Amino acid sequence: MNAAFDMQMSRRRLLKAGGALVVTLVAPVTVLATEQVLRDKAGNAQAHALLDKTLDAGAVDGYIAIHQDGTVTLFSGKVDLGQGLRIAIRQMAAEELGIGVDKIEMIEGDTALTPDQGPTAGSSGVMRGGVQIRQAAATAREALIAMAAARLQTPASGLTVQDGVVRPKAGGAGLSFAELVGGKRFDLKVDAKAPLNNPQHYRVVGKPLLRPDVPAKVTGTHTYVHDVKLPGMLHGRVIRAASEGAHIVSVDQSSISKFPGVKVVRLGDFLAVAAPDEWDAIQAAAALKVVWSVSDKLMGHDKVEQWLRNGPFDAEETLVKKGDAAAALQGATGKISASYYWPIQTHGSIGPSCAVADVGAKQATIYTASQGTHRYRPAYAQMLGMPNEAVRLVYVDGAGCYGMNGHDDAAADAALMSKALGKPVRVQWSRQDEHGFDPKGPPQALTLEGALNADKSIAVWRTEMWLPRATASLPTVPLLAPQTAGMPQPKGISTGLISQNGDPPYEVANVTVGVHWHDSAPLRPANIRAPGKIANIYAVECFTDELAAQAGMDPLAFRLQSLKDARGAEVLKRTAALFGWQSRAVAAGVANQTNNANKTNKTNKRGRGIAYSHYKHNETYVAMAMEVEVDRASGEIRVLRVACAHDCGLIINPDGLRAQIEGSILQTISRSLYEEIRFDTRRVQNVDWAGYPILAFPAVPELRIELIDRPAMPPLGGGEAAASPVTAALANAVWDAVGIRLRTVPFTPERVKAALQKV
Repeated sequence: MNAAFDMQMSRRRLLKAGGALVVTLVAPVTVLATEQVLRDKAGNAQAHALLDKTLDAGAVDGYIAIHQDGTVTLFSGKVDLGQGLRIAIRQMAAEELGIGVDKIEMIEGDTALTPDQGPTAGSSGVMRGGVQIRQAAATAREALIAMAAARLQTPASGLTVQDGVVRPKAGGAGLSFAELVGGKRFDLKVDAKAPLNNPQHYRVVGKPLLRPDVPAKVTGTHTYVHDVKLPGMLHGRVIRAASEGAHIVSVDQSSISKFPGVKVVRLGDFLAVAAPDEWDAIQAAAALKVVWSVSDKLMGHDKVEQWLRNGPFDAEETLVKKGDAAAALQGATGKISASYYWPIQTHGSIGPSCAVADVGAKQATIYTASQGTHRYRPAYAQMLGMPNEAVRLVYVDGAGCYGMNGHDDAAADAALMSKALGKPVRVQWSRQDEHGFDPKGPPQALTLEGALNADKSIAVWRTEMWLPRATASLPTVPLLAPQTAGMPQPKGISTGLISQNGDPPYEVANVTVGVHWHDSAPLRPANIRAPGKIANIYAVECFTDELAAQAGMDPLAFRLQSLKDARGAEVLKRTAALFGWQSRAVAAGVANQTNNANKTNKTNKRGRGIAYSHYKHNETYVAMAMEVEVDRASGEIRVLRVACAHDCGLIINPDGLRAQIEGSILQTISRSLYEEIRFDTRRVQNVDWAGYPILAFPAVPELRIELIDRPAMPPLGGGEAAASPVTAALANAVWDAVGIRLRTVPFTPERVKAALQKV
């Protein structure tokens, strides 16, 4: 492999670097306590200074260390969950420092080493975390130039940085970063006004540099949290309640006497076993005889929408009010309405959650794949009865999550067990744990009403939403371990900002968006990819299509006539060109009769749909067109091809961005066609892949993506936005194919056939 891209942590390289704080991960199966490794040839004074590294998010030294050999370590509070931050953030810093990415190491999500930049959520990795580090790098560059100017006795304006050296623009000898500051602190605040490099001169940003983690992942040598191994470590398994809210009546520990060395941990209704051998722990967990109380506290998945809509409600809120929608609707002719429902879904991480905890009398270290190590640390400290600063969370890669799956719960399980047993404990969830007990994406219900003007533009729009209350300011959702152990912890749920994008992105004189908030949810909820926005845009963009049909207009033309944002119009037009969109008028309730490519097969019908999203109304622009085939006999929908234009401002790494968009599209197709958690009055029922299917490789459609790069604009998020219009484009394509409006997700064959019978 090219050395420029070989960025795996190398102990030899870091020891050669001199003064440095680094994390050492020794692949493939041992983590040497993810420690501070310090070697300084210049003496103990510099060594002590580096050990006392600041975590100040406003300080250059919080993010950047330049070592005695001129190499650089970045300290990022944001973590790479698979979205490519390990290369993108390196590129942003390298561009401002004037060095190659091969000279940069990066440490992520370690509460003892990295500043708190907030959780890696909301597509904020590059948009906020990377931008902060970029500005710190620009500040560092200006400081290095000023140092060199003083040493060389030349004006700073006559100097430039290149390949780790500050040199005269006119030529001649310069001073290396190592000579200027190697092994020392900058002792500077990040300067928000430090000039960024001119996009016209970019050498690193915008290039499709390879991700440093991919080679090891492909060859099976990458270290995941599942591979973490500490001396004396035990393997733990938690025994889950037989039904939601059940309590332990009795435990017969003699039932596992045949497993020597197995220890039982019980704290209230928290029950677990641990053993030196993982297989012994698994067998003992299955064999332990436990009697649980009977609990029927759940409502059943088939009653959730009714519960959402009927209340009682915790609060009512008007989110958008423009003009007088109520009066306009009352006086409108040709008024239409439609209701939509999005179900409870699991994250469905293909690898079950895992964590390792080492809890001592005064200090605790937790190895976790959490996307919010800093944010969730207070919850673990409270659970362990320790001050925040005594608890260290260290990020190690896990299965992808894009929201809070079981990672943080597994960490709580391991921490409680480690404290009880006095040894490091590794807890890996089973597939049944993951599907049955991870926090779920919340349900959403929406009803929309609208009417047209005489010129076929939208006259009035009303959105009414029924949602579990989002309390994103809480440290975390309630964790299972302290909850079952009866320990105090922050109360509430954290579902993300699920009420955004409930209003149309088009010009409408009269708009009202209101929400009925519930203070709870049927199952423990959490944020899941593009929280709330997929369901809301599904409703908004499907209803837009219904209004287009009411107007007898082509769906693309209908959108463009009322879209005043030039960037939004551009992604729609580029998507249409990429897809080969053919304009045609439509009529309400009439299926497309001209776009069925397979004329000889009267069963399979093809159609196309389009949808648009301005994510959160202030971030990334996305448009998506989709062609589907519907088998009228079986009710099966197959997505054939997708075209997407995507504008997230400055593109840091086009290959990484393209991969994120592809992943967003495929995951959301899966969520649209297959995914729904089913539960009775006691427990989740579909706890394996047979009961909770996801999109399989043979069903992957043709994907065509066009990236719109705007180097002079700030970079926006690429992790979520492309997911938001997927379901709407799919549903609109189904209507175009067979004339049915699918208003409940997922679009299962049974629902398709039921809808076809009503046509």
